[in-house]
Amino acid sequence: MGAAMRRIHAGNALSAFGLGFTVPFLYVYVAQVRGLGSMTAGIVLAVFAVAALVVLPFAGRAIVRRGPLPVLLVALVTASLGALSLGLANSATTVLPAAATLGAGQAVMSPALATMIVDCSSADTRSRAFATQFFLQNLGLGVGGLIGGHIVDTSRASSFTLLFSIEAAMFLLLVVIMSTVRLPRTPKVEGAPQGRGGSWKQLLGNRAMVQLSVLGFVLFFACYGQFESGLSAYGVEAAGISTSALGTAMAANTAMIVVAQFAVLKFVERRKRSRVIAAVGLIWAVAWLAAGYAGLGHGSQTMATAAFVSTYALFGLGEAMLSPTVAPLVADLAPTGMAGQYNSAFALVKQLALAVGPAVGGPMGASLHGPYIVTFLLFSLGITCLAVRLGRQLTPVQDQPSLARSRVVARGGAQEEPVRAGA
Repeated sequence: MGAAMRRIHAGNALSAFGLGFTVPFLYVYVAQVRGLGSMTAGIVLAVFAVAALVVLPFAGRAIVRRGPLPVLLVALVTASLGALSLGLANSATTVLPAAATLGAGQAVMSPALATMIVDCSSADTRSRAFATQFFLQNLGLGVGGLIGGHIVDTSRASSFTLLFSIEAAMFLLLVVIMSTVRLPRTPKVEGAPQGRGGSWKQLLGNRAMVQLSVLGFVLFFACYGQFESGLSAYGVEAAGISTSALGTAMAANTAMIVVAQFAVLKFVERRKRSRVIAAVGLIWAVAWLAAGYAGLGHGSQTMATAAFVSTYALFGLGEAMLSPTVAPLVADLAPTGMAGQYNSAFALVKQLALAVGPAVGGPMGASLHGPYIVTFLLFSLGITCLAVRLGRQLTPVQDQPSLARSRVVARGGAQEEPVRAGA
């Protein structure tokens, strides 16, 4: 791991640490501490998603033209201003613009950092680099939330102002750290698409990337989009899960990722990516069956709680398998110099899924318990089917990068140029 990659990973950890300080408490802050009500708090959460959907289509083009580092620095300063403004806001007219500013900055960080990882890694090291990123993000979010929970006091607005100020300072610290990163010079793309829609037209012409985007939407919709909405509502309403048990389930998810990430990585690196994603669909299907038992099995409360906690742990195992698989595949499908555009497009798909997922899953999980489980069980099995179809669109090396290393050894070090699907 070079100096640039170490700084990038430090940036990922610190940004997640800063977000962990505030994200779990945002609803309580707006609705109760500032006294703006649940409606305004719900709109604030929606503003985060809308801001991301607005800026991400432009972020990819900016990363391709300007490079990921300048775009990241602008995003960090924007997020810092948004966090500080949110900590000082005390009315709807000041909370909503602050939330939009913070949401826009946060949204652009993800593809910019991902593109920097691509630029500083090779095909051999990319899976491990993204696995490390995911590990540090979850660790940072967990530690940030734990510390933030001990700082905040709903009876004192100043404690939340302190929390948002720490988050703003964390983003500015990242500006200093990232300013020292020296990225490899990315070659310019010969015949690169020009104009406002050229790069998007090229991306949509890549059948493998389009299929991966559809698969990504289902992945995020059926898992991440349910964590804090449908699945938690289902656990409370159908399974009678207490708030402390719900916290235990979330902790089990994070613990599984932290413990299993690098053990899983060794397994994943030797397997076809499409098969790994297909296996995740089956694992999540088992997770939904466990959730179904928790709420519909009519067992003891202890067994229901254990099954519900197991659901979150199984989701964590699937997440650990996806982190070194999906993001590197997005990078490998991108033509040279276009990784920023592809990362931004995939981030846009993720945001769409995270916006739609709670809207669909929340009401279902709270009231339609049986249909909720059956629906997302089918979505998980759909992940397996989509992954198998995706594998047919990938070249052998894109599907299993370890083949490239074995070919190099067999040929005595003579490397062959990879063929890009849809390029």
